[in-house]
Amino acid sequence: MSAATGGYRALLRAPGAAAFFIGATSGRVGIAMTGLGLVWLLHDRTGSYATAGLATAAFALAEALVGPHLARLVDRFGQTRTLPLYLVAHGCAVAVVLLSTTPAAAVVAAACAGAAVPQLGALSAARWAHLLRGTRDDDLPTAFSLESLANATSFLLGPVLVTALGATGHSTAASLLATGLILSGGTALALQRRTAPPPHPHGEHAGAGGTARSALLAPTFLLLALLNLAIGLYFGTMGVAVTAFAVGHGTPGAAAPIIAAGSLAGLASGWLYGRRRRGTPARVQLVAVTAYLTATAALLPFAPSAAWLGAALVLTEAAVPPTLVLLTVLTERSVRPSVLTQAFTWNNSASAAGSALAASLAGRAADAWGAPAALAQAPVAGLLLVGLAVALLRVRR
Repeated sequence: MSAATGGYRALLRAPGAAAFFIGATSGRVGIAMTGLGLVWLLHDRTGSYATAGLATAAFALAEALVGPHLARLVDRFGQTRTLPLYLVAHGCAVAVVLLSTTPAAAVVAAACAGAAVPQLGALSAARWAHLLRGTRDDDLPTAFSLESLANATSFLLGPVLVTALGATGHSTAASLLATGLILSGGTALALQRRTAPPPHPHGEHAGAGGTARSALLAPTFLLLALLNLAIGLYFGTMGVAVTAFAVGHGTPGAAAPIIAAGSLAGLASGWLYGRRRRGTPARVQLVAVTAYLTATAALLPFAPSAAWLGAALVLTEAAVPPTLVLLTVLTERSVRPSVLTQAFTWNNSASAAGSALAASLAGRAADAWGAPAALAQAPVAGLLLVGLAVALLRVRR
């Protein structure tokens, strides 16, 4: 194992890299703000958490279901041609949410906003793959580590901004800021043609080894999608289970520091992982990392105190960024460039689906048997990850 040849700075000095990365990252902060922003906005407007929750769920569900199909159009026609259309549609839908006078109209408009929101993380990852392919392939894990750090930072910063604005009575400003970040970040990406992957209008029908889209139905990619669903099960479990633990121990204020400690551990782990080179095959690394995640997650249900839970979560979260980076690397290797944006977006949707399912199950488990039962879902998700990683190791490349 040796240090990365140039690290993150050298990576961002590649022609056009810093510009598209910064644009995509600012837009992702807006995406991270949008769901919670809808809660604050619609609760202020209607006084109903039910309406606010329904609108947020509609946004998330539409994003997960429609996103991969929009990504297919991105692969076919190119980012610079499709992004402006999605941005206009998203902006118009958010405007309707802001101007709506009935709960039903707000919920429908929120669903439309989710359907049209650009998948900036997938678009940025596809640009890295295009920029580095064939010349700097060894830098891809570092690039995807940088993407993982950007996602983690966005989903730390975004909710904080929304809460700060919403709690002071500026929920409309929070939604406007979120939309502004998405539109400006997406526009910056659309204007950068040099780093955009070329469109593949006929890529689905080319190649002697089967169609490009058939790779999305191949065992390798299906296992990768299931792995993303399994890591989503872990994500969905932790938010609910940690909160249930803190409330159950009479210290609801402890939930935020526990989650923050885990998130910071993940950021540090992701940063360090991206700075190293490894000779071990990515599939073998994935088995090792998911086994570590499972072993440390097994400590969570036995936590007797908030301090114990925080320490165990720090250990467990250290495995999350390397897992995400490896899944992205393996996805890039398993499909053709003509369907790469779709592949990344399907993985995002699988993770979102797993998170939603786990959150619901964890809530029911906490109500019925207490926080330890909810926390027990984490090692179960880990076991599923290990099993799928071992299965992936045995599948032909």
